[in-house]
Amino acid sequence: MTEYGRGPGSEPWHPEDPLYGDQGWGGQQSAHGQNQYGQQQPYPHDPYAQQPQQPQAHDPYAQQQPQQPQQPHDPYAQQHYQQQPDYGVPQDPYAQQPQQPQQPQYDNGGWDTGQQSAGMPYAAQPTDPYGAGQAGYGETHDYYGTPEAYPPPQPPGRREAAAPQQAPAENPDWDPEVQPEETHPFFTGTDTPDDNGDDKDDEYDDSRASRRGSRGGNERRGKGKKKSRNGCACLVVSLVLVGGLGGVSYFGYSYWKDKFGSAPDYAGSGSGSVEVEIPKGSFGSDIGNILKKKGVVKSVDAFVSAQNENPKGKSIQAGVYLLHEKMSAAEALKMMVDPKSQNLLVIPEGYRNAAVYEMVDKKLGLKKGTTEDVAKSETSELGLPDWVSKNKDIKDPLEGFLYPAAYPVTKQTKPETLLKKMVSRANEEYDKLDLEGAAKKYKLDGPWQVLTVASLVQAEGLTHDDFRKMAEVAYNRLKPDNIATNRKLEFDSAFNYLKKQSKIKIGTNEIRTNPDPYNTYYHAGLPPGPISNPGDEALRATLNPTGDGWMFFISLDGKKTQFTKTAAEHEKLNQKFKEQHGLG
Repeated sequence: MTEYGRGPGSEPWHPEDPLYGDQGWGGQQSAHGQNQYGQQQPYPHDPYAQQPQQPQAHDPYAQQQPQQPQQPHDPYAQQHYQQQPDYGVPQDPYAQQPQQPQQPQYDNGGWDTGQQSAGMPYAAQPTDPYGAGQAGYGETHDYYGTPEAYPPPQPPGRREAAAPQQAPAENPDWDPEVQPEETHPFFTGTDTPDDNGDDKDDEYDDSRASRRGSRGGNERRGKGKKKSRNGCACLVVSLVLVGGLGGVSYFGYSYWKDKFGSAPDYAGSGSGSVEVEIPKGSFGSDIGNILKKKGVVKSVDAFVSAQNENPKGKSIQAGVYLLHEKMSAAEALKMMVDPKSQNLLVIPEGYRNAAVYEMVDKKLGLKKGTTEDVAKSETSELGLPDWVSKNKDIKDPLEGFLYPAAYPVTKQTKPETLLKKMVSRANEEYDKLDLEGAAKKYKLDGPWQVLTVASLVQAEGLTHDDFRKMAEVAYNRLKPDNIATNRKLEFDSAFNYLKKQSKIKIGTNEIRTNPDPYNTYYHAGLPPGPISNPGDEALRATLNPTGDGWMFFISLDGKKTQFTKTAAEHEKLNQKFKEQHGLG
């Protein structure tokens, strides 16, 4: 016994007894050309006898143990796995010796027993008959490839007591490692025993049995059962998968549609009638939201897109529009940029309040005189500025404050609401102008008189140029040193206002004898208050009159105004006017 507690080794191979000298799986027989300690022996006919010993193949997963001398190895003897403990005592030379060097490991775990023994590391031998030719030995022979050879050794877990079978030289069906079969009842189904208690599906898998037999063993890994799928379970899984995929697809499509697809939109010009009010200062998205809430367009994005594509899209004004339900965004925009589609009350420049009241009654479907009565009873509640004159001779305190513009109205609009909007708009526009500065410059009594001059300019003038010249005429006649008219304005428009008429032909006797405060032929200076609602041009002309010395004006045909600087020039034009109209 050596110092490692090992016997002298096995007996030499007996050609007539294949099991003679067999030491079990743990013993290693000397390979050709080696002694029992793994040293290379010279061979008279071996040309590689003097070659140096090659290093052993290293198994990275094997546990490291002290290197032991190799046992003699007989490549033709059948070997069996037998693990014996080593207690350091003499042993039967034919018994298994402790495994010292490492046995060869094959890919796919061909000999893996499922357990790793700390005392039995496996490593490839230099003369491993399964190797693919180690360096220094050239091509090796397959000792198990002949018909007379015994089958290759099997791991302990696959070895049976039955007589070994011959293995063919090559078996293409041999799978060294077969993946474990799924045993969960959800996938395999639950086999129901028959009435005799036998499992109906308890049969061998012929193909696997034949493969196992070809490996030299009559063993089987277990009873292979036919896989019976549970139809209901598969159906449920399929429905869940299909439903989940459908849900993901739907939400994915919706997300793509929201981010990259065209915005939802109606088609056509719609039907019915919808009244939509657009507040001042509304942007495209604001207008789109209003239209969507009213059911005109289908989405805000569709309207904004149509607004960006239309060159007039940004010109939408505040107001009330008469549109249709379920219109395409492009058609809705087309109607909104057309003034005819707006439900507006348009107050022309120079209209008197009496005419405005009638227009409101008609637009709102009210009885004639309703709006005028509201104006008189609620004057103090409509928002007039503090600089309005308190002169008792003023016929209508709101005159000059029903600013000429377009006002949106609905069926629910009340006259007082509309009047408040007009006064508010007037205050807004007047605040933009320096009425106070103009009053000081032209010796007037505050903004109220500047507004009065503007109302006269608006009523007498026909064009922008007329407005500036007319304003100069008014300021020149109001001057204290005016001896041509003795500070009398002598404007026919003021006399027509008090008479609630619009005439060109006025008799001289009538106009010179009427003492009404608004008769500028009878009284010097300005009338008590404005006689119309001036527009922006008349207001600005009043603040910026000409300086050419115009004193008189007359229109012979009602279309063109002629201005003169002297009374003599004016008298000639006046006689011509009388002749044309038959006045004495």
